[in-house]
Amino acid sequence: MTTFRLIGAGRAGRSIHQALEATGRYRCVGILGRDDDLADAAQGVDLLIIATPDQAVGEVARAVTPVTSTTVLHLSGSLGLGVLIPHPRRASVHPLVPLPNAEVGALRLASGISFAVAGDSMARRVVEDLAGRAFAVADGDRDRYHAAAAIAANHLVALLGQVERVAATVGLPLDAFAGLVRAATDDAMALGPRQALTGPAMRGDWDTVERHRRELRTMAGSRTELSGYDAMVAMARRLSLEEAESVPTGPGVPSVSDVDLGRDLLEALWDVEVDVAGPEFQVPALAAVEDVA
Repeated sequence: MTTFRLIGAGRAGRSIHQALEATGRYRCVGILGRDDDLADAAQGVDLLIIATPDQAVGEVARAVTPVTSTTVLHLSGSLGLGVLIPHPRRASVHPLVPLPNAEVGALRLASGISFAVAGDSMARRVVEDLAGRAFAVADGDRDRYHAAAAIAANHLVALLGQVERVAATVGLPLDAFAGLVRAATDDAMALGPRQALTGPAMRGDWDTVERHRRELRTMAGSRTELSGYDAMVAMARRLSLEEAESVPTGPGVPSVSDVDLGRDLLEALWDVEVDVAGPEFQVPALAAVEDVA
């Protein structure tokens, strides 16, 4: 039986607490909060889990007296192991799943999901006991890894927020699009994003794209709605051209660069010629060029 203590009783902390105890291999000996004395938190346990917000992890770790035999583990996706110094046994386990509450979170943690791990072997042991898949992510790769995770979860939710706003203008609820969203996601996972992509940006159907943009201009907060839509058009167009980008370059072999993509998109959307020679050119996001329309 592995004993552990938890610092932080938020959604992540309570989820990991319930998930570990449900395995029958772990026993929690205490949960500490912000008003507790943390000095002896690592005493008498095999594992100390710090489940606080990212900005507090380092301060909390420094408040705990190191114990040679205890692994100190954090749940942050963006932080490396250095934040846990001076503890000799350091680890991190970041679950790639949202944890909205303890009950749902505990079930998701034990559902075969992926976890980013680093440091002490206790990290992989925890993931194995939760029946998960462990992927090693080095400290130097943490920011890019966490950016991918934020895009996969936070940005996707924000995008669905835009779907909800636009759909509401024609009297439709968000759940009317649930089948479409799930099928598109399933296809992307099964076939790969490039093969799953459909729609006007993939086809280069700029007349349809412009009709979409014209309607979005009539909405409240139109500048934000347009910039979000245009950014996703740019990303879809980039994805549609990735096969061309993957062709080996050389004399006589065409290639597709970010600059080519940005020029293609701008000229198609706004019927303007774009000079890409100057240092100001950027692949559009595309609020910065909204005045061109």
